[in-house]
Amino acid sequence: MGEHNHVNLHVSKFEAPAKLKTLSFALIAIGLLTFVVGLMKNQERLWTSYLVAFFFFASMAVSGLFWVAINNVAKAGWSVTIRRFAEATTSFIPAILIGGLVLLVGFKTLYPWANQEVLDASPVVAAKTAYLNTGFFVVRLFIFALGCMIFRYIIVGNSLKQDQTGDENLTNKNVSPAVGFIVFFALAFSFFSVDLLMSLLPTWYSTIFGIYTFSGMFQAGMAFLAIVIVLMRRHGFVKGYVTDEHQHDVVKYLKGFSIFWAYIAFSQFMLIWYANLPEETEYYIMRSQGGWMGVSLALLIFRFVVPFLALLPRGAKRNGNHVILVSTIVLIMQYVDIYWMVYPNFFDGHVTFGFWEIGIFAGFAGLFILTVMSFWSKHSLVPLKDPRIREAINHHVAY
Repeated sequence: MGEHNHVNLHVSKFEAPAKLKTLSFALIAIGLLTFVVGLMKNQERLWTSYLVAFFFFASMAVSGLFWVAINNVAKAGWSVTIRRFAEATTSFIPAILIGGLVLLVGFKTLYPWANQEVLDASPVVAAKTAYLNTGFFVVRLFIFALGCMIFRYIIVGNSLKQDQTGDENLTNKNVSPAVGFIVFFALAFSFFSVDLLMSLLPTWYSTIFGIYTFSGMFQAGMAFLAIVIVLMRRHGFVKGYVTDEHQHDVVKYLKGFSIFWAYIAFSQFMLIWYANLPEETEYYIMRSQGGWMGVSLALLIFRFVVPFLALLPRGAKRNGNHVILVSTIVLIMQYVDIYWMVYPNFFDGHVTFGFWEIGIFAGFAGLFILTVMSFWSKHSLVPLKDPRIREAINHHVAY
């Protein structure tokens, strides 16, 4: 490492801005108030908006752990200095368990197969009760939430322990649990998506639904990571440790998964359209009528076309304002995508959005911001004792 690389290396201690803390608590209060009013006034809107916001932030939390895991498995050095930004999102993982338990209260409002009269009226749904039953649903939800918590405890725990002990072996020790998590995640997240979203319309099924939700989850996770990198650099928290090169590579991930999402979305649609089976086409028919056609087209344009074209040039990946704008669009479209998967199953196909959706989302957002800021304020923003840190500081993008 050349002498010039030692200059201007500085990590500041993260202190959560008082205004941002106040905002977080205000958002949580708005969410709780909306929830209580919804329980009394409008249960259907409450639980649909709750499901969308819950799935959105659960995805954000596990995408951080997945990204950390794949970098551990690949023994990647370049990403060491931005690892803490992703690890911070995992601090929301325990909220998946609590949020999942709350969701069970609105279980019968959301899931037709949880109601006996639906099973009596529909032999197709009744035939699926071996999988779609309340007990098994709860077990799968617990396995997903507890599994993610255990893997987080090991993987992120080893990373933080290294800050204290300086033990280089902890880096190698993380490879096995990271492999384990990826295998667990592939199955458990698919079940999580199928249970929470696909089973809202129990007569319909797609064999690549888990991959569809995964592609969206990871694209949104990379968008959040890109925003954090730009803001942390801008406020001088990680001078010299996080550079244009790291930002560039994370934005390449974001662009890559914009393409991957579009590929999976097209694959799912094209096969159903081509086969033209009534039990499969109902899903897309619901999303092509009324105002839903506009939402479907907006997803295609703002979740794929815009990020793809906007992030193609090399300079665009290195322009902070540009990256924040495109990443924000991607995060908004991740919400719209989950909303698009949930809402057409209710409210007679009308596009409905308002107070309930905004209020419940605000509550989850406040909790997410609070947990992430709390993580950063307790730990170093850069894992300074990681043996691969030199590689990260000297990282240069080849293309």
